[in-house]
Amino acid sequence: MGSEAPLELLPGTLDLLILKALARGAMHGYGIAQHLKSVSDDTLRVGESSLYPALQRLLLEGWVKAEWGASENNRRARFYTLTAAGRKQLGREREDFDRLILAIHKVLNA
Repeated sequence: MGSEAPLELLPGTLDLLILKALARGAMHGYGIAQHLKSVSDDTLRVGESSLYPALQRLLLEGWVKAEWGASENNRRARFYTLTAAGRKQLGREREDFDRLILAIHKVLNA
């Protein structure tokens, strides 16, 4: 595992994955990217050019909040946490994603 090339994310899934990562607790952007890479066995690699605009979108929606703190290597970093509204959105997006995957499986197996 992990020897295949990274996959492109389906449109709209990055927000879902970020919300899910933050459900574990506060993380900075690099930590979120590393978590997604690690949990997916190196299949999902999220670059800064897509991660930080997505985090900004989530902030504007009120689904995450951010505050400055020190990272593990004592560097200044912005830590993101899930809000109550973000938890609800995570549930909605997860349900929608599960329905989409089920429908795709039905079509592929028909």
